[in-house]
Amino acid sequence: QVQLSEFGGGLVQAGGSLVLSCAASGSSPSIRTMAWYRQAPGKQRELVATITRGGVTIYVDSVKGRFTISRDNAKNTVYLQMNSLKPEDTALYCCNTAPPGDGFWGQGTQVTVSS
Repeated sequence: QVQLSEFGGGLVQAGGSLVLSCAASGSSPSIRTMAWYRQAPGKQRELVATITRGGVTIYVDSVKGRFTISRDNAKNTVYLQMNSLKPEDTALYCCNTAPPGDGFWGQGTQVTVSS
């Protein structure tokens, strides 16, 4: 079973930046398409961005031009560079495969953006 651990969240003012990382342990998911998801209180989990092993990326419209997903396959790590953050980006951010594997969820990392 793949274990994923997310890091890098925090409290930031609107317009600020954060970089999230997702490190895999156990079985490596390096051959899979990886993704960042987020879930705000009272809302359904949302797919934010995906990246194939070869680096092809897809973003939800609301973050296009502001977020960049990347990966380092040698380190089994996926990143999410978040710029121009908005209060609407506030959520618990988690990584997983795309489509997600139920057993792959990590603890997530909280991102809170203040006005």
